[in-house]
Amino acid sequence: MTEIDNSYQNLFTHVNNINISYIDVGLGKTSIVFIHGFPFDKSMWKDQIDSLKSSNRVLAFDIRGYGKSIDEHTFPTIDLFSDDLLSFMDQLNIEKAVVCGLSMGGYIALNALKRFPDRFEALILCDTQCIADSPDVHDNRYQTIDQINLEGTKTFNEKFIKGVFHPDSMMNKMEVVDSLKNIVFANSKRVITTGLSALAERFETCSSLAAICIPTLIICGREDKVTPLAQSQFMHENIKDSSLKVIENAGHVSNLEQPNEFNKHILAFLASLLTVSSEQKYSGE
Repeated sequence: MTEIDNSYQNLFTHVNNINISYIDVGLGKTSIVFIHGFPFDKSMWKDQIDSLKSSNRVLAFDIRGYGKSIDEHTFPTIDLFSDDLLSFMDQLNIEKAVVCGLSMGGYIALNALKRFPDRFEALILCDTQCIADSPDVHDNRYQTIDQINLEGTKTFNEKFIKGVFHPDSMMNKMEVVDSLKNIVFANSKRVITTGLSALAERFETCSSLAAICIPTLIICGREDKVTPLAQSQFMHENIKDSSLKVIENAGHVSNLEQPNEFNKHILAFLASLLTVSSEQKYSGE
């Protein structure tokens, strides 16, 4: 049996004219691909990778422009990000995967699922939503871009960090807060502004929820102020047979704030997939 890679080696593959940085660890029949949110990077999934790698192939990649996936030339969209996801899977010979996206990662997953449904084994949506920006939110994003272009990213980044964490985390989990803060502040002004533009111009995916027919787990921090719990409840009500898990004492980054609870829900979901697969095989489906 091949030894599981615990080194978290930073790997690269060429996807749509850029080099995408990724982690690929663990063994198993199930491939799980994690997509980070804006403006984070793949390192936000370390606790989940540690929890899952003993019995699954676990991958996390830096979206173009973020982390070590350097891109200072294109103007990304959610469509382009989802194209990258599918090309990334092609490069690594992954026919189907369980795809897990948080926040903007969820937007990418829903976009990709709508366009390439046969590439998904299951879906995990974390602290995300299916709606497009309202006119007010859309305009506010562009006002923020103007402000960043004039003043730099510091004010935006500080406000952003305060907005994604539960108050208890801001007080009592400073190591987690500081780690995410370092990730956010590492982004260039261009990456932040083009990311905000991609968010502002995304299309809604709510109208396609009823067509989702794969196992779906939805996770949300109860105090998420960025993509409120009501949005997760809406998706749960409109995705047939989906499961909704609410994480207490968590805001928008529930996987970082309450990793044990978060991982417990993912492990139970993956176990349920194996059960369904075994039942189908036994019944001859």
